[in-house]
Formats: sequence, structure tokens, C-alpha cells
Amino acid sequence: MNISVIGCGRWGTFHAVYSADIGHKVILWGREGSENMRQLMQERKNEYIALPDSVELTQDIAYAVDSSEYIIISISSQKLRDFLQSVRELDFSKKVLILCMKGIEQGSGKRLTQVVEEFLPRVPVAIWVGPGHVQNYVQKIPNCMVVDSKDKEITARIVRDFNTHLMRLYIGEDIIGAEIGAAAKNVIGIAAGMLDGMGYTSLKGALMARGAREVSRLIKAMGGNELTAYGLSHLGDYEATLFSPYSNNRRFGEAYVKKEAFDKLAEGMYTTDAMLLLAERNNVDIPITKGVKDILYYHKDPKDVMKELFIRAVKTEFDN
Repeated sequence: MNISVIGCGRWGTFHAVYSADIGHKVILWGREGSENMRQLMQERKNEYIALPDSVELTQDIAYAVDSSEYIIISISSQKLRDFLQSVRELDFSKKVLILCMKGIEQGSGKRLTQVVEEFLPRVPVAIWVGPGHVQNYVQKIPNCMVVDSKDKEITARIVRDFNTHLMRLYIGEDIIGAEIGAAAKNVIGIAAGMLDGMGYTSLKGALMARGAREVSRLIKAMGGNELTAYGLSHLGDYEATLFSPYSNNRRFGEAYVKKEAFDKLAEGMYTTDAMLLLAERNNVDIPITKGVKDILYYHKDPKDVMKELFIRAVKTEFDN
């Protein structure tokens, strides 16, 4: 099977190596001028992983798309629209797109598959999300992820072609819930980092329970299955996002509270705004997400916001 991976950051590079290791022919694309691509072309490795000789590097996007049946996309979620605009004239017939990325488009509130469908409406698109960090996978520490799409046959085919003992893939049945859940966990991760930074780590259990609950409400209001929030795409990813030392979103939240510099991408910052847009449209209360936005966008005091979140008016646990 021929695979092209679009995006040469931490996760894209890992997907290229993972696909090559299980026997696929792999092309890894990175844009001209990318520091990540420059390092890979010069050293054939980055700070996490080395490329096997079987992974071909290219900066020619037309070649990457034309050469493969599966196109795995792993770029910043907020750059997806610009990328699709740049490639919409290429021939994507007989291709399957797999989004190995998590987010909701800021401004429009669109799920990433919806953004793809704007530009490539006849091309099958799937998501591949869930827990796991490159740093663990390269140590051969296994984990589980979920694949989902509107087409059950496409979903099953991807699982068949990529499932291994290192990465156990499950077949998803709710693409709305999986996309929203996967994106939303980054927001909860920022909140977890803020609790760590304030010395309130013991509240992370409550954050997990209440965070999953508010995400389930949003998923249900959008037409998905609220139980998806308690699956691999959201709650199942909490260990990797709320507790892991490798989680950029958790680390960002902690650094923000401590007023420390942080130079990695934290997708949850953009997702916060997009989730609140969706919540307003669907008349859903998502107080944790609102609290994170109040801190990041309106510079409210983190301790005041977090205390207010967890001492809200008395109510039964599963009230809306």
C-alpha cells in the first residue's frame, strides 16, 4: 500500500515511520522553508525519531498526492483550510484522506472533516484520533486509538491496513462525537495544566468527570452520541492530555499560570473559542471551556475562575 503523509512535525513524522515499519511504501511531505523538513532532509531524524531508508522525503505536494492511495494529513488544524485551498486542483480521485489531527476551525466552528468536504466533497475522509504520544510509541509502549468516517467500509479498511499490536485501532461509529471529543480534550488539558500550575492537582479528578460531562452535552446537541465523550477520542485520551509530561496543552496551561514562556503549539487555545461558538449555537452550557477562555482571552485570574468552577451552585451530578 502506498501512503503519503502530509506534515513533517512530531506526529506526521511518526506516522510515516509507523506506516513504513508495517510494510507500506511511504512518502513524507513537508513544505519548502520548514525547519522540520530541513532537519529531516539533512539528518533524516528529529528530536523524537529517525527515518528508515524506506521513507522518501519530498517537497512536491503534487507528487505526494499522485503517488499514494492513502493521504494522511497531520498539520495544524487551523491551517487545514489554507492547505486545502492550495491543493484543491490536484487529482484526488481514488484517494482516501485520513486526518491525524484534532481541532475545530476557529471562526466557523466547523469540524475538520467538514472543512475537507468544502474543498473535496467527493473524496472519502476519515479521522484517526485518540490517546498516545510519539515519545511513548517510539519506546514500543502500546496504546489504543479510534478510526471513524461516514463510510463504514472505509473505516474498516483503514483499521485493517494500519492496526498492529503497538497501536490497537478501534472502529468508530460516531464521527461527530469523535471529532468534537478529540478536539475538546485539548481544552480540558489546558485546564488541567492550570490546576497543576496553581498546586490544585487534586482537582483533576473532578475536572475529568465534569469535563467529559460538558463535552457529552455538546456532542448530543450536535447530533452525535453523548456516550462517545467517554470513549477513546475524549475521556480515553485524558491520561495523555491531562497528566502526561509530553502533553503540549497541559504544559501550556501550567506555563501560562506560572507566567513562563512556552513555544510549542497548544491546539486547545484555538479550540476553546470554536467550542464556545458551537455551544452558543446549540444552547449548551460548557462552563469549563468558558473558564479557560476567560483566563486566556480576557486575562481573568486563574484561581478565581477555577474556584468558581468547582464551587458552583449545588445541583445533582448529572443535571445539565
